[in-house]
Amino acid sequence: MMVSSAVAAQEAFTIAWWNVENFFDTRDDPATSDDEFTPDSERHWSTQRFNAKRDGIYKTLLMIDCPDVVGLAEVENAFVLRELCFGTPLSKAGYNFVHYDSPDRRGIDCALLYRKERFRVTASRAVSLSDSAANYFTRDILLVEGVTPVGDTLCLLVNHWPSKLGGDEAEARRMAAATTLRRLMDSLSLAHPAAAVVAMGDFNSTADEPPIAEGMGFGDLCRNADGIQNLDCDLPRDAGSHKYQGEWRYIDALFLKTDRHWSVMETQLLQLPHLLVQERGKLGLRPKRTYLGIRYEGGLSDHLPLLLKLKHYTQQ
Repeated sequence: MMVSSAVAAQEAFTIAWWNVENFFDTRDDPATSDDEFTPDSERHWSTQRFNAKRDGIYKTLLMIDCPDVVGLAEVENAFVLRELCFGTPLSKAGYNFVHYDSPDRRGIDCALLYRKERFRVTASRAVSLSDSAANYFTRDILLVEGVTPVGDTLCLLVNHWPSKLGGDEAEARRMAAATTLRRLMDSLSLAHPAAAVVAMGDFNSTADEPPIAEGMGFGDLCRNADGIQNLDCDLPRDAGSHKYQGEWRYIDALFLKTDRHWSVMETQLLQLPHLLVQERGKLGLRPKRTYLGIRYEGGLSDHLPLLLKLKHYTQQ
């Protein structure tokens, strides 16, 4: 972006996204299906294993210089977030979190971590994607509005769309989620014309599949008719955030809608060595999971994180 002498660039603002896969506490919640993550289950999920996962997550965030905000998926509750933000050295970075319990049957939710000195939350709410009449319950979209230290407005939407299990019905659920997200991004942009509206998430769809290509309106383009950018277009094509049956795919994504005063400095796929492990045979690397089936592997997630650096320009 060309910047005239009458325009000044503010400090970069960093946004991370990560599905941390089954970040459960060790207690049985009778209201959800979390039994497999308890000490008496066949996984033998223990305090020691919980602490190892928590510590691995915080160390990863430290390695990437403590992003200003971090969207997370598959966190069980506020307890695990308090342990992460206040029970580790992340507390020195001044992290807090926004979280709402969703009606997902397994009890997994979306959350947003934020550094209080870098982002002041002004509003937040959970946007339902469930259908109680059809007895269908899934993760909400987490909507958080706030401002940076210099008063720039950011609107953040944290997503974990329904999985592909369920065939055509599941596809329809993801299409409905795409319609909801696209509408939310448009309405936030209208309400805050100078804001950056960023949607992040595990969308359980690649860019060429209907929920993204049609529901979000991208087709085979990186910008849709609403001016929303798919920032995954900036990531390496021979990689991905998730590996399935030996193939890397981007089912995690970052979408941006903003005016000309915001600039994308960089979008990164974080292929950190400790997040990867060699597959058997000649299949290369894959994400190192906490469990492979019921076997404890000691990793952190089956997804790799994404990182976005934004810069805002102001008239002088």
